Amino acid sequence: MTLLNKALSEQSFVCILEFVPKPDARRFAAVEALMARSQLCGWPLTLAIADRVGNPLEMSPLEAFRSLERPVPALLHFSGKDRERQDLLAQLPRMDAAGVQQLLLLTGDRLPGHRPGQRPVRYLESVAALQSVRQARPHWWLAAALNPFKYREEEGGAQYFKAEKKLAAGADCFMLQLGFDAQKHLEAIAWMNRQPNPKPLIACILALTQGRARMLDQVAGVVVTPSMRALVDAEAAVSKHYARERSIERLALQAIGLKLMGYAGINLSGIHDLDQLLALEQAISAWQPRVPSLEQWRAAWDAAWRMPGLGPVSFHPAEANWQLGESQVGASPRERARYHLLHGMHSLLFDRSTWTSRAFGWAVRRPLWSSATGARWLHRLERGLKRPLLGCDTCGSCRLEDTLYICPETCPKGLANGPCGGTSLNRCEFGDRECIHSVKYRTAKAVGQSAVLSQRLIPCVEVGNRHRSSWPRWFDSPPSTAQAPRHEPDNAGTVAVSKD
Repeated sequence: MTLLNKALSEQSFVCILEFVPKPDARRFAAVEALMARSQLCGWPLTLAIADRVGNPLEMSPLEAFRSLERPVPALLHFSGKDRERQDLLAQLPRMDAAGVQQLLLLTGDRLPGHRPGQRPVRYLESVAALQSVRQARPHWWLAAALNPFKYREEEGGAQYFKAEKKLAAGADCFMLQLGFDAQKHLEAIAWMNRQPNPKPLIACILALTQGRARMLDQVAGVVVTPSMRALVDAEAAVSKHYARERSIERLALQAIGLKLMGYAGINLSGIHDLDQLLALEQAISAWQPRVPSLEQWRAAWDAAWRMPGLGPVSFHPAEANWQLGESQVGASPRERARYHLLHGMHSLLFDRSTWTSRAFGWAVRRPLWSSATGARWLHRLERGLKRPLLGCDTCGSCRLEDTLYICPETCPKGLANGPCGGTSLNRCEFGDRECIHSVKYRTAKAVGQSAVLSQRLIPCVEVGNRHRSSWPRWFDSPPSTAQAPRHEPDNAGTVAVSKD
């Protein structure tokens, strides 16, 4: 049992120190000095090694772990951006050899240079990655991501539906996206406590300064509002020392508040040297006796975000403030009509039980289409019919029945099981479109198919199946292959996150 798993099993509040590896000896020396402390305010300390935060050619988490002079308890990240399932499976034996058996599985944020319409970039989706690792390593401790900082119903509801799939796929713990909205932290812990088999939640936190507020404007899925920026700007105008002290005070209060809310631990970003860690420890020790209850903590937290001459800070965008449980949106007449039309076409040709679908299945499985020339022409026919109507890229494993006839290939990341964490007010992380999963959410709600969004675990597309017709394979496969049984691993745990 790993230190992280053991601590969580014993319900000990944990601190995970996030490390972005670079080939720099000073960075490694600094993180080893931090980990030599082994605890923060008595909370067990473990290391999380991030993956592909910037350039995909950066040092890998496993390489960074092996570069440490002294072994430390570590949680490795695995980002699916620009990767296939075979890349993930190839890493597992190497992790076994290094003695590491815990992994945070992320879809990953947008690959630098990836632009829709150019060379497609494949993203191994976290749900499929969880299923793959759980099947290959049943005893490993696996974590997944959750971003509750969503302020429109479609994107927020779709996030929680996808989180249910991650539970079914075998997640032992969830790591939240970086966020500052205490109401959303409470929302996420309440959601988890309603699940049949709740898992620990770890919250990602960071000391917010003027420079970091500017940097976070470029990080998809992280919400820093204008009033929050105005506050840190005003603090910086007083003095650099004052701004730093205030940011550490809020960081300490956030850690204390999350513990009071029932979180299993914190994922601490932005701590790069021992002095920073000691300053945080001192602030936590000073504040803990003063805020023994959540009510007292809330008053201190609100006060930490006030400054003379400034109005109150809002943690949600001015345009929206949806909370879990609110239900106001619905599909447009066009969206409903599109669903019913495509569902009717699917029933006619692909239901497998009607005479028309059996006839179509017989036709596309003739030996003619098994030859190289025949397969090429069948692929062209399917693509020619489906691309104008659905945006199809002929993945060879058609999943339309499980995605309410909204093609996953029209998502720039190709996600089928639900949205990534990078949406903003229903807009795709790429900024050029509405997130297809928001459309899917509205459609499912309108036609009574919401369960599909939380229960259908859709496998990833294998690279060898792409750019060929899916029709013969569809009729060769049994129905409902995307529906996976709920898997409840015996071990419990936690983990760190950035984005799904």
